[in-house]
Amino acid sequence: MASDLLLLLALVLALAIGWWLGRRETKRSSQGSTFSDPKLNRAYFQGLNHLLNERTDEAIESFIQALEINSDTLPAHLSLARLLRSKGEVERAIGVHQTLLARPGLAHQDFLQIQLALARDYDAIGLLDRAENLLLEIIRDNPGRELRQDAQSLLVKLYEKEGEWQKALEQARRLIAEGDQALRVAAAHYCCEIADGLLPRQRLREAAACARDALALDPAAVRASLLIARVAMEQERWPAAIQALKRVREQEPIFISESVELLRRCYQRLGDLQQYENYLDQCMVRSPSTTVMLARAERVQERNGVVAAGRYLSDELKSRPSIRGLNRLIDLYLEYGSPSARESLTVLRGLTGQLEQSKARYQCVQCGYVARTLHWQCPSCRRWNVIRPVQGLEGE
Repeated sequence: MASDLLLLLALVLALAIGWWLGRRETKRSSQGSTFSDPKLNRAYFQGLNHLLNERTDEAIESFIQALEINSDTLPAHLSLARLLRSKGEVERAIGVHQTLLARPGLAHQDFLQIQLALARDYDAIGLLDRAENLLLEIIRDNPGRELRQDAQSLLVKLYEKEGEWQKALEQARRLIAEGDQALRVAAAHYCCEIADGLLPRQRLREAAACARDALALDPAAVRASLLIARVAMEQERWPAAIQALKRVREQEPIFISESVELLRRCYQRLGDLQQYENYLDQCMVRSPSTTVMLARAERVQERNGVVAAGRYLSDELKSRPSIRGLNRLIDLYLEYGSPSARESLTVLRGLTGQLEQSKARYQCVQCGYVARTLHWQCPSCRRWNVIRPVQGLEGE
């Protein structure tokens, strides 16, 4: 698939270069000039020959030789270098861009465009300091809006890779102010990353302020609500923590499972587990999940005993079967079952327990990456807010 795409890109470039060479010759003919550069034409036709024989590398090299460097051909040169970078040949792409930059008489805007492409090369090869310096130089040069925004967007991603969350947030805010609203979700997570770094140092007020900034950027930021709750719990402000945790149900109900245990601790400290139970009942009606069901079964057991909890789980599993729910039900039967039944149930529990442990609890909705723990940024596709609790028999 990738090789087909590269071949298609090389073919498009061949057509563009052929058009340019033809336009060049037509222009010279109209001016009465009979001069034609045979070296350029020969390089172009060699490139076509390599392309027809599916020798993409040799074709790209020939097309580079066939192109003069000027404002008309610069997009083709940049496309050829981008093609090299996409093939993983970043060093060659850097060479193309450095050759272009060394060309005298380049228009200033063209010079900045090449610098931006070179910064992408450095970013791809992991030379992040060099990429950062180039991008900052482009931005300081006060280029046109489109080029500046491209440089800022790349700089945001670069700071993100380096974990420079404050710098990433500053650049993201500038882009948001200019209309890039799609960055709000990422910027909210930058705020949360900063807050996560402040919490272990007990800088609670600053962490809470960062989390509130995240909510201002993205009102649906579940992570921010969980952070605000954690800060409030550290300060033993239980009602405030409960308010933040209940907000999760309105933001993204699929994440209620992340708030249940924290809510139990808050209500327990307030001595009001009945309110906690009422909330679980509401969730089972509006946004049922395995985690809520198990929490509700735990409350039934605490109040009415193991048999009642087992009966509750049995009824719920008929309409909402899950491996985790079945395992908990087996655990309850093991507590009050007969000795002969316990032996068989212990074997069964061992098998179903292995099955539960082998299954991922979270999955990225973009690339399919699976994990046992929640990541707010997918480690595979690097997108924010795309990992969700697995639903159905193997999850919630």
